[in-house]
Amino acid sequence: MAACEHPQHRAHLLRHHADPERPGGPSRRDLLRLGLFGGAVTAAFGSSGLWSSLAHAVENGPPVAKVKDRYFLFLYFPGAWDILQSLDPRDPVAFNEGNVAKTNILPGYDKLKSGTQQTNKPVWVPDAKGQPVLLGAQLGSVIDQFKKGRVSLVRGISMDTLTHEVGRRRFITAKPPSGLLARGSSCATWLSTLLGEKEIVPNLALRFESYNVDQPNYASGLKVSSVADLVRALKQSPDALGAKSSALVDAFLAQQAACPSAAARASWSVAEASRLKGKQMTAGGLDKLFEFQAKTPEMEKVRGHYGISATDPGAMSSLPAQAAMAVTALTSGVSRVVSATLSDGLDTHFEDWTSQQCPRQLAGFELVSKILDDLASKPFGDQSGDSWLDHVTVLVFSEFSRSPTLNQYTGRDHHLTNACLVGGAGIVGGRVFGASSDVAMAPTAASLKTGMPQPGGEIVKPEHIYMAFQHQLGIGGDPYDLRVGPLTAILKV
Repeated sequence: MAACEHPQHRAHLLRHHADPERPGGPSRRDLLRLGLFGGAVTAAFGSSGLWSSLAHAVENGPPVAKVKDRYFLFLYFPGAWDILQSLDPRDPVAFNEGNVAKTNILPGYDKLKSGTQQTNKPVWVPDAKGQPVLLGAQLGSVIDQFKKGRVSLVRGISMDTLTHEVGRRRFITAKPPSGLLARGSSCATWLSTLLGEKEIVPNLALRFESYNVDQPNYASGLKVSSVADLVRALKQSPDALGAKSSALVDAFLAQQAACPSAAARASWSVAEASRLKGKQMTAGGLDKLFEFQAKTPEMEKVRGHYGISATDPGAMSSLPAQAAMAVTALTSGVSRVVSATLSDGLDTHFEDWTSQQCPRQLAGFELVSKILDDLASKPFGDQSGDSWLDHVTVLVFSEFSRSPTLNQYTGRDHHLTNACLVGGAGIVGGRVFGASSDVAMAPTAASLKTGMPQPGGEIVKPEHIYMAFQHQLGIGGDPYDLRVGPLTAILKV
């Protein structure tokens, strides 16, 4: 081991800069400042940038969020959803087989094997301004959330791609990929940098891609494939050495890592930071928060709300468990930003479109509605009377949509026009922004200020939405190089 020329100097700094909210230990910012949190948790937290990039980011500091009470939840429907069935439907009286050659739009509600021809049809509902808007039947209970003013829709989004990986990564990073490779950090990563430094797992990604190119490593996504994986990551393993021996080893390793010669070595910094992060994650018994099959009144309530089996061994990998995990991680102080996959695959090119697309969308949107109800029912805890939904911004998306006409296999292919759902904290509810055209459902230009179609306006893309999130946090300019203006229409004044 490297010799320590001044063993007390770095230890003094660690004590001096200890986080007052965590007695006896340094904060993540202190670890970064002292060079102890390098590319440390790459294995557990996904890809990261070079140590030099991290050092540069720490030296100059990230943009500062003026609004501190925001949390973010990103929910992904994989495979490309059919927005004619949910987010952007058409009236079958006006769009049908009789005029499909003119409109290039065929809703096909009568061809679906799920439900009935009547229940598959979209419904007219009043928006927040009392104007009638058409919503797809597969939104299910989300239609009621729209009526309550909890969510809004953004239509006419252009993804500029028909490739799954490209569309998905563009919505995750708000930048067009380089080929198939994501370019830049996930938006969840830079949001975690802005807001999540003190959380145990600032950025949690469940069956969700995460990228970190130029942000601090504490903001990298902890990637897990199931709730059970998260429980294992948070559970403290039996101490084979015993408490006294472990304390001696910890003290020795901390002393060695505090040496200037050790801190200057990237490999040492990686090992020490990984050890510190592991101890922090497993020290608080947080795994108990996610044991949804436990026989307790609290977990029985969670199971009842989300529909989680109490006995099925596979229940902890189910979509309902993933929905419960997302809310629990945010509301229990574990995470600041959570991303989760919330639907089974929607890539229905063949006759499976008639039987799988709608039930899978409906199941996913029902879980979205349960999440919104759960957040709305939980007091935020700051004596303001707010609920957690008043502090969590929600974005629901897919990589693009499916073609507005049926192919020769009675399925739908890829279509670059998309739509998404936004709601919760800071978001105007009960509105529809943007539009796709009534010929082939092409993206149409809209005003970023009003969200209404406007010749000479801008074609909405995912980056416009993320710029709006940045704007609501009080961050000006374009520090993340998104190169567009914010879609401020979706934001509360």
